[in-house]
Amino acid sequence: MTIAALESLSFGLGRMAEAAEESGHRLCLLTGDRSVYRHELATLPADALDVVDVDTDDPEAVRRALAALRSLAGLINTTDTWSVPAAELAAELGLPGPAPAAVRVLRDKRRVREALHAEGLSRSTAVAVPPGPEGAEEVLRTVGLPAVLKDSSGTSSRSVWIAHDEEALHRALAEAAQQPLKGELFAEAFLAGPLYSAETLSWEGTTRLLGVLSRQTSRSAVVREEVAAFPVALPDGERAAIEAWVGRVLEVAGHRRGFAHVEFILTAEGPELVEINRRIGGALVGEVLCRSLGTNVYTAMMDEALGRRPALLDAPLDEAQGPAYGFVLVYADRPGVLKGWHGLGELAAFPGSVEWFPVREPGEHLPHVGDQRGCTGMVLAQAPTAELAQHRAWSAAVRVRPVIADTA
Repeated sequence: MTIAALESLSFGLGRMAEAAEESGHRLCLLTGDRSVYRHELATLPADALDVVDVDTDDPEAVRRALAALRSLAGLINTTDTWSVPAAELAAELGLPGPAPAAVRVLRDKRRVREALHAEGLSRSTAVAVPPGPEGAEEVLRTVGLPAVLKDSSGTSSRSVWIAHDEEALHRALAEAAQQPLKGELFAEAFLAGPLYSAETLSWEGTTRLLGVLSRQTSRSAVVREEVAAFPVALPDGERAAIEAWVGRVLEVAGHRRGFAHVEFILTAEGPELVEINRRIGGALVGEVLCRSLGTNVYTAMMDEALGRRPALLDAPLDEAQGPAYGFVLVYADRPGVLKGWHGLGELAAFPGSVEWFPVREPGEHLPHVGDQRGCTGMVLAQAPTAELAQHRAWSAAVRVRPVIADTA
């Protein structure tokens, strides 16, 4: 029987295929652009999974592709962009899956913030603002400064601005007016403190914290993710408090089953939500979860797709048994055509069993470098602790320099 994936994150296909096979099924990826998965498809055996090329933005084309699959048992999705279409198609086909209405709420960051504020789980609410100069007065009146401006349905840290003063606010609103937003622009209070993400798994109201990932973003007003490490060593009692908090947050937001990648700021008063992604973490998060926890966490994704309680919820997991990992996103320093990288040959000299995961390939045009679209690859390193792993990954990553040529 077949478990179909309606697109996927760039990394994790190999783990997903193994998990599907373990459950007695075969994984089939439906994609509109298989080049997104070039690294995994190039390293996997040719028969590891099936790939169907289809316009995944065309619901009718996807329906036809699913109908042509043999013995379809489940439909999964690990992206934000296709989460609602996947939930709607699963419901339409009578397959296990989340309630489409709940997924639609989780895809709207403003509605989630409003719901949490109403339940006392967020100190501030979200305020819809028009992009352009007319939005400044509304932000100053209702949210104040500093403030964060976001696309309510944005992904990959795109269309997120931090405004610390009025000049930055006007600049952010002007930029937002030029962006093709996926949802609506809204403003919320800026949260002071370090950024983390809780990697969780839920089933019918029970949530397990698999671990906490540290995250570092750029210093610029436009947010860009730079570094991550897992698992964060938390003081006694703090992990349990975060697990209880994230369980309440997900319950109020309506997330009842499956993975969630919950970004939060650990403020002086405790954790405060940044946003919820109802999926496993992106970039190399899924891979480091598997390695650090010593198990293929994607088996839980297959259990969910088949409508059964994930065994991972009850499995003994000891973060101290596996190594910790850090990874660094390597960005192009300017738009242009990627010609390759300097420094890849030096990585083996660094401690931490350093690995290189390419995201782009030579010859690709990179029109954007201010967000994750400018990432050309990632450097991964391991160590006994997340702090040491992050230091090792960073020391190696600074030696890797994308070579960019001007476009003709």
